[in-house]
Amino acid sequence: MSAPPSGPGVLFFDGNCGMCTRARDLLERMNRTGDVRLEPLQAPDCAQRLSAALGRPLDDEELMASIWWLGDDGAVVSAAQAAAVASSVATGVSVPRMLYRVPGLGPLSELGYRWVATHRQYFPGTTPHCERTPSAC
Repeated sequence: MSAPPSGPGVLFFDGNCGMCTRARDLLERMNRTGDVRLEPLQAPDCAQRLSAALGRPLDDEELMASIWWLGDDGAVVSAAQAAAVASSVATGVSVPRMLYRVPGLGPLSELGYRWVATHRQYFPGTTPHCERTPSAC
């Protein structure tokens, strides 16, 4: 990715994860701008869209390792950076994206994201998106 992501886009999340679905539902409620579309990683064309934007294939393990942001501008980021971008775009407030860029906070955010991602089964969730909306997955 050459430029920082900005503007509308899609946040891909794990639709089989209750915690991820709960976070998705929160982001949907925060989406004041309407510029964030939310889609499960299990959507039939997700891997192809992300691979095309990245210019390289994504295997299933890499795809499912984190959330992904695919901006309408073609920018692709994942994990904590994707959360920061999606939060900023959804609310119209640039603070999450700016905080991610503060020296040291980006890498620290990525460590925190990775810890949560590997322990997500212990966090409260809700009915996974793919159970609620099987046609989306």
